[in-house]
Amino acid sequence: MQMSIVIPALNEGSNLRLLLPRLHRVVSALGTEGYETIVVDGGSTDDTAEVASSLDARIIVQQEPGYGGALKAGFRMANGKYILTLDADLSHDPDFIQPMWEARQEAEVIVASRYVPKGSAQMPFVRKVLSIILNRSFTKGLSLPLHDISSGFRLYRSSTVKNMPIESSDFDVLEEILIRCYAQGWRIKEIPFQYLPRQRGDSHISLLRFGLAYLRTFRRMWELRNSVLCADYDDRAFESRIPPQRYWQRERHRIVTEFAASAGSCLDIGCGSSRILASLEQVVGVDILLRKLRWSRKYGKPLVNASIFDLPFSDATFDCVISSEVIEHIPASDKPFLEMRRVLKDDGRLILGTPDYGRLSWRIIEGLYHRLIPGGYADEHMTQYKKEELVRSMEEFGFLLLDARYVLGSEMILLFRQADTA
Repeated sequence: MQMSIVIPALNEGSNLRLLLPRLHRVVSALGTEGYETIVVDGGSTDDTAEVASSLDARIIVQQEPGYGGALKAGFRMANGKYILTLDADLSHDPDFIQPMWEARQEAEVIVASRYVPKGSAQMPFVRKVLSIILNRSFTKGLSLPLHDISSGFRLYRSSTVKNMPIESSDFDVLEEILIRCYAQGWRIKEIPFQYLPRQRGDSHISLLRFGLAYLRTFRRMWELRNSVLCADYDDRAFESRIPPQRYWQRERHRIVTEFAASAGSCLDIGCGSSRILASLEQVVGVDILLRKLRWSRKYGKPLVNASIFDLPFSDATFDCVISSEVIEHIPASDKPFLEMRRVLKDDGRLILGTPDYGRLSWRIIEGLYHRLIPGGYADEHMTQYKKEELVRSMEEFGFLLLDARYVLGSEMILLFRQADTA
């Protein structure tokens, strides 16, 4: 089944009589390989269930409360490869499904957006102002390159939302879902859309009434956006509003790319969403986290989902191997270093970056990092390296130290040459 259409409804019988036949005509014309229409009934006291059943829709009675409960129920029961969500009140024109469907290869989430150029919204003045304030507060406050994160007219690739841990129960669920999609590295595309006034009945949205819910969701999403769980964590740090964090990322980037300059083919292990990947010409990025790789697709470089313990490359494949801010996040073991040596060509370069726990400056910085940026990378450090000990170990693996640089005297970035593969 190609598409599941999920429609939350509460006393929308009169609107469904008009909406469902139009939906069937529009979706049938798309030529999809089968679709289903799911009406999630939030406890209607009118003929919503009867109308939906008579017009070939499947009825689900939601168990969890609110608009969020309706969407979660619909997501669970949807069988399609894609899930389309829209309101039952005809404010979302079914004819707009066609351009959304045509854009499905460009992103995993397609949003009918009121606030991009050529988009518009016909709604009462006060409600429109509050809606704009809400959207700008979330997008600016959370540094999101989006405009309309409260639109409920969306087309999702089913895999983006099927197992998503959704907490919100009211209309703030729309913000949470989109931000979680973004945090997982899924592509989001906004298409300009003309929002229409409700045809019949009363609106169930009250921005003021749900104000506290929006504030709670903003706080939770702020914590997510500023944690390493967010796919663009490294990229965002490069433009951070916190000067030390921005300097640190940029100085690391400068040193690593300088060491890798004119090296030939490079392998960036644990590439994450770092701009190091974007700055090198012949490079393959490897990361164990799919969300990081999804984000890094925009750089247009080859990407591989793999572990440093088992690199899926032949022996002596690369002229340069980069491992920046990786080895401190894994248990101490010889295997990662043996793997890096294996895929590196004779006389190739190895660039190794990790905090130097032999320096007091790093230990102080890490303590501050824990306090000021909870959820940051400092919370994930498992193995502590000191320069002298690490260099001795690398010499045993057949590497010769060529250069050593520091970021703020704390993070060491070491350049080695593979001298002996015997």
